[in-house]
Amino acid sequence: MLTRIVTSALFAGAAAGLIAALLQLYFVQPVLLHAELYEGGDLVHFGTESTVSAIQNVGGIDAVRDGLSIFFTMLVYCGYALMLVALMSLAEARGAVISARTGIIWGIAGFIAVHLAPGFTLAPEVPGVAAADVHERQVWWFATVAATGIALWLIAFVRNWASYAVAAILLLAPHVIGAPEPEVFTGPVPTELGALFAARAFGVGMAAWALVGCFAGHFWSSQAATQGVPRAA
Repeated sequence: MLTRIVTSALFAGAAAGLIAALLQLYFVQPVLLHAELYEGGDLVHFGTESTVSAIQNVGGIDAVRDGLSIFFTMLVYCGYALMLVALMSLAEARGAVISARTGIIWGIAGFIAVHLAPGFTLAPEVPGVAAADVHERQVWWFATVAATGIALWLIAFVRNWASYAVAAILLLAPHVIGAPEPEVFTGPVPTELGALFAARAFGVGMAAWALVGCFAGHFWSSQAATQGVPRAA
């Protein structure tokens, strides 16, 4: 069982992580590099003159940087896939059918827990904007991910009114409490650039999680067929 979990997770995470990294390099990284020009003072806005055009190619190729970005993104998604496949194995033991198709649903649930729920109150941010203490933000983020994940599990597998009530409380509590915020909002980056970054980060995240769920479900079910593991009715 452990070998099956690890193998499925590695294949799924590597495949989804590679695609996610390529999407990030094309859609997300240019926005970040553009924001860094404002952070460093090469570009300014609000009517002040700048010596650098705001319309430029900021997505140039850096083999070392881009290669490391791809490698570490694949590692991150292998970790995500490992958690996802482990939960899939528990769900299968409870009678759930795991396949590539149902895996997409699992992936979207992972996106909701890891990206969408925390981002609802603590949105993705470009470089140069004001932010609260990193430790406090990390604590809030992990608590939100855990609460959302437990809530989704209760909704999917417990299915009674008490579990729905607890799930609703878990989903709402982190946002009612609120994420740590800076004392004042400052930053040289235009808000339009920050909005574009957040939108693309969410879009790429959803696509990547749907893929990792699909691949995880596919590899998990295909290994079951290869090894002759009986499937739940």
